[in-house]
Amino acid sequence: MVQEIHQVLMDREDTCHRTCFSLQLDGNVLDNFAELKTIEGLQEGSLLKVVEEPYTVREARIHVRHIRDLLKSLDPSDAFNGVDCNSLSFLSVFTEGDLGDSGKRKKKGTEMEQIDCTPPEHILPGSKERPLCALQPQNRDWKPLQCLKVLTMSGWNPPPGNRKMHGDLMYLYVITVEDRHVSITASTRGFYLNQSTAYNFNPKPANPSFLSHSLVELLNQISPTFKKNFSALQKKRVQRHPFERIATPFQVYSWTAPQAEHAMDCVRAEDAYTSRLGYEEHIPGQTRDWNEELQTTRELPRKNLPERLLRERAIFKVHSDFTAAATRGAMAVIDGNVMAINPSEETKMQMFIWNNIFFSLGFDVRDHYKDFGGDVAAYVAPTNDLNGVRTYNAVDVEGLYTLGTVVVDYRGYRVTAQSIIPGILEREQEQSVIYGSIDFGKTVVSHPKYLELLEKTSRPLKIQKHKVLNDKNEEVELCSSVECKGIIGNDGRHYILDLLRTFPPDLNFLPVEGEEMPEECKKMGFPKQHRHKLCCLRQELVDAFVEHRYLLFMKLAALQLMQQKANKQESSAALENGASAENGAADSERPESEDGKIDDSVTGLDQVKELAETIASDDGTVDPKSREVIRNACKAVGSISDTSFDIRFNPDIFSPGVRFPESSKEEVQDQKQLLKDAAAFLLSCQIPGLVKDCLDHTVLPMDGATLAEAMHQRGINMRYLGKVINFITKTPGHAQLDHIFKIGISELITRSAKHIFKTYLQGVELSGLSAAISHFLNCFLSSFPNPIAHLPADELVSKKKNKKRKNRNLGNADNTAWASMTPQELWKNICSEAKNYFDFSLECENADQAAEVYNLQKITLLREISLKTGVQILLKEYNFDNRHKPTFTEEDILNIFPVVKHVNPKASDAFHFFQSGQAKVQQGFLKEGCELINEALNLFNNVYGAMHVEICACLRLLARLNYIMGDYSEALSNQQKAVLMSERVLGIEHPNTIQEYMHLALYCFANSQLSTALNLLYRARYLMLLVFGEDHPEMALLDNNIGLVLHGVMEYDLSLRFLENALAISSKYHGSKSLKVALSHHLVARVYESKAEFRSALQHEKEGYTIYKNQLGEHHEKTKESSEYLKYLTQQAVALQRTMNEIYKNGSNANIMPLKFTAPSMASVLEQLNIINGILFIPLSQKDLENLKAEVQRRQQLQESMKSGEQLEAEDKAVEEKEAEPSMPSAAIP
Repeated sequence: MVQEIHQVLMDREDTCHRTCFSLQLDGNVLDNFAELKTIEGLQEGSLLKVVEEPYTVREARIHVRHIRDLLKSLDPSDAFNGVDCNSLSFLSVFTEGDLGDSGKRKKKGTEMEQIDCTPPEHILPGSKERPLCALQPQNRDWKPLQCLKVLTMSGWNPPPGNRKMHGDLMYLYVITVEDRHVSITASTRGFYLNQSTAYNFNPKPANPSFLSHSLVELLNQISPTFKKNFSALQKKRVQRHPFERIATPFQVYSWTAPQAEHAMDCVRAEDAYTSRLGYEEHIPGQTRDWNEELQTTRELPRKNLPERLLRERAIFKVHSDFTAAATRGAMAVIDGNVMAINPSEETKMQMFIWNNIFFSLGFDVRDHYKDFGGDVAAYVAPTNDLNGVRTYNAVDVEGLYTLGTVVVDYRGYRVTAQSIIPGILEREQEQSVIYGSIDFGKTVVSHPKYLELLEKTSRPLKIQKHKVLNDKNEEVELCSSVECKGIIGNDGRHYILDLLRTFPPDLNFLPVEGEEMPEECKKMGFPKQHRHKLCCLRQELVDAFVEHRYLLFMKLAALQLMQQKANKQESSAALENGASAENGAADSERPESEDGKIDDSVTGLDQVKELAETIASDDGTVDPKSREVIRNACKAVGSISDTSFDIRFNPDIFSPGVRFPESSKEEVQDQKQLLKDAAAFLLSCQIPGLVKDCLDHTVLPMDGATLAEAMHQRGINMRYLGKVINFITKTPGHAQLDHIFKIGISELITRSAKHIFKTYLQGVELSGLSAAISHFLNCFLSSFPNPIAHLPADELVSKKKNKKRKNRNLGNADNTAWASMTPQELWKNICSEAKNYFDFSLECENADQAAEVYNLQKITLLREISLKTGVQILLKEYNFDNRHKPTFTEEDILNIFPVVKHVNPKASDAFHFFQSGQAKVQQGFLKEGCELINEALNLFNNVYGAMHVEICACLRLLARLNYIMGDYSEALSNQQKAVLMSERVLGIEHPNTIQEYMHLALYCFANSQLSTALNLLYRARYLMLLVFGEDHPEMALLDNNIGLVLHGVMEYDLSLRFLENALAISSKYHGSKSLKVALSHHLVARVYESKAEFRSALQHEKEGYTIYKNQLGEHHEKTKESSEYLKYLTQQAVALQRTMNEIYKNGSNANIMPLKFTAPSMASVLEQLNIINGILFIPLSQKDLENLKAEVQRRQQLQESMKSGEQLEAEDKAVEEKEAEPSMPSAAIP
């Protein structure tokens, strides 16, 4: 595109200050939106001329805005304030610039003595202090070079008519650093100085007027400091990695920020008061028709790959813009800056329209949810509805439309933002709804077109078509829940809305009169009354349940087929077979039994597959007996068809007010049973499955968010959190689950506190926000026994309270009730909330007890509650344990941000490439895998732009493959991008970011950048201490990494502190007999050997040897290696002893043999690093390894070995690698 050349020119250091120009080829102006390949006469070597064009008001505004952006380009304040999709990144602070240019910097790897390896005190193992300031280290580039004191719009704007006719477009007012005050006219020809002052208007050009086409050229002439600093600033700007400055697709908010000066900024001021809504940000008031945009992008063609990419790109872009606009609108609504469309009603019931988006509050208006739990139900309905929208969007049926939906939690209120169906505001809802019900099932209507469209979604969503009775006792057929409404808009499109019950109800939290729950549920105390009746199962659970039933179906059918076969061949062998099959049948009737596998099952299952397919295709050739087999199996697993496996749910079962006709009585009974089975499946399979995965360390949550994600992936809702924690305490060997227990408890506490905080905030007026939030945090976390809230000073509260203003505050509480809260009361409420909501009894009465009993860190609790509520606090050291004064003051609360939930459109083609690439890699085809993943990366970039979590996962895997294939510098560059992206898109201390830092450190070490590698590892350790603490299985891996690198740079004592800590943690979480622990012993032994403390070295190596012998047997390679090393250590010890004896005997004239004390070679350290990080090269032979003394040779060797027949294997063939983290992050897609 020609436009892209414009963008490049506006970004380049030397041309960045030009915005108003056209590109010409042989005197013809090129069309901005033309593609380059369509332009005639454009070829290699063509010369494009940049021609300055006359300005218009719009172009002049664009120009000023662009100059302001250039002046602010290194300023992080937008990232701290959470605007314009800016976010923070600190990687460059630790790598001191870009990692790629190791050539330009002097090689640090070779000169050992320059590296200072001592970490700050708080990073050392066992340190108890958790400073907060280190979270955002001071970035040198942030003290920006001041170019101007003030650049602002002049008060003389807009130009009067007579000046307009002279070409004046607008006036600017500038104060230079030298303190010169000037007025500037922007005219059609460019910018020049005029003779106006602050109080006198004189638009005549000054003398000299310095007329320049670009504002920068003008300022360069009048201010030498500007000239110097502006060019320095642009140099710095261009040196930064592009990923540090590209906007993210959705806003990321930071929960801490330093104290920032508030500087004058005309563009910011203007933006705050004009709604920047359109593509054309410079034409206020031109609003976008969101609904039209969202729906037309869905209608784009999708027959081939290029079309699909274009369509997905458009969908993603519109969604990301819509989310940003909806968030702004929701904040404006709650802050009281938007007029309601029904201003006469009470505040809770008001609805708003702003920028073509409809906003409603999460309260139960008109007793809509009376039977479902009132306001509580009205609060959950929007998120359930959003999940429904996500699901229908993902199925993506042509002709079926959903509304753009965003749910925003802000200042204790929940706001739903939706795009507007054309024409819906002119009609009453009763007239518009032609499918579904507006009164929860009393009056129900249906429509053939909707049935046809919804039928297409019913298979992937597992929804059963069913009949319900309306108020006239007529049968109505539906293919969704009754609340799902169908409305045909004025644009003729078929919309569905109110998708809050897309998924079946969760019977564990929905007690129904006269319904017996299965044993498993009763044992765990279900069904339990919940606060609302909208609890539904997650889509992940429905899928897992159906998958589970499918396996059961295959097993049952295979058993029956084999029994038939056995009956046919009455031979002895067949009888044995049959016997085993019968036992198997008895077993696999119980879905929970693990051992229902039969020897022959593989062939049996194949037969069943074939059979099921033939029957499904209605082929007459199948004999009746086989039909019988399939029918029985279908019946046993609750399939709705008796010729094929097909499980579906009826979302209306147990819905209050919905009645079913007599004719479908049996079907409804089956459906009820299915729902009970699904509820039992969650408790008996999914929760134990989650805990087992945590025990195996296949799932490694590090904070609340990652734990919630792990639960959600298995379809477990957060309301089961208490049950999950209880299950952990009952698990044998639960010390190995300490980390999960601790995260679970802190999640339980902070979620309960969040529920209380929400209602607490609703009673606070704007002027009291910071006082109220700091008071709440003091009650929640401070050891100070009686914090007192400071009410806003009286002189600010007007004496004459206006009667009408009374109801503006959305809460009904009196506005100062919040001030009377005490820590005792808050913690009592937290405990009762934990009991009522999560059914878990907390044993603590205040923050200090909680910290002590559950071993929690207050700083971690502060992070969790801030992230959940959107609070931003000042970056400073907080003293939580001071009993004499409260921890927080109102000055410490900087901001409160919205917490936003939205749809995440996916790049489907790219994702398929990524998955097949992963599969190839796991089979060991690295080259093909690498190509597929590179292709996926291109497609992801096509759809998402440059920044996205999925791109981050893609880059991480690519880097890993580059590394395994010996291309270290490429690995480094890809991993650097992954770290930057993770910081920007997920957050600077997100668990993913911590892991990305660890990977990057490994690749830095391999590239001989030792000090950088250490800095990165120290950063990762600091972040992990802040987010969780020390006692975590990942910490063992991290400390092993640090210890090895320190060993490599001969810092033996430091190295031992980290390695011994890793040994202790590994022993706790993997059991003292595991291979990981053996490896840990070996690493410690090597350091003791380097210190010539052979006795300690022997002791550790013996421990390791014993483990290897017991686990792997005498003859395993590992056991042999260990015993060799033991022999070597013994010899060294004996030699040392001899020398010592010699010295004792002969004194100073002793004949001393020189002892070999070797510093470890970099190659051997790297080899150990690879082992603990689960990356395994299978070398050519044992001898070769010893010869590879130096890093360089090793690299050449690797490249040669790649040529000589792909000697490198990615998969962990050796057993010990089973213990280490798997070499490929399997399905590393968040």
